[in-house]
Amino acid sequence: MRKCLLFLIFFLAVGWVACEKTISQSDVSRMTKGDLKARLGTPDLVLIDVRYGKDWTGSNQKITGAIREDPDGVNTWGAKYPKDKTLVLYCA
Repeated sequence: MRKCLLFLIFFLAVGWVACEKTISQSDVSRMTKGDLKARLGTPDLVLIDVRYGKDWTGSNQKITGAIREDPDGVNTWGAKYPKDKTLVLYCA
């Protein structure tokens, strides 16, 4: 988690609108690494790695259980995740 500032964002059911509206930084909450670590493996959490191609393939630091999604394809994959789950998107 060296190349850019690690950011963790999660969308709650009220904040996630299946990409039908533009979501600004003020619309989402941040989660600390400690908070994330405590919630890993819980059924209400979906962890999504949105690093770009070479950043993802060239990294030996991947969080177990994370789903890899193309960050440019959020309009395609965004709606497939349940609105009642906490979605955590991260890049490094």
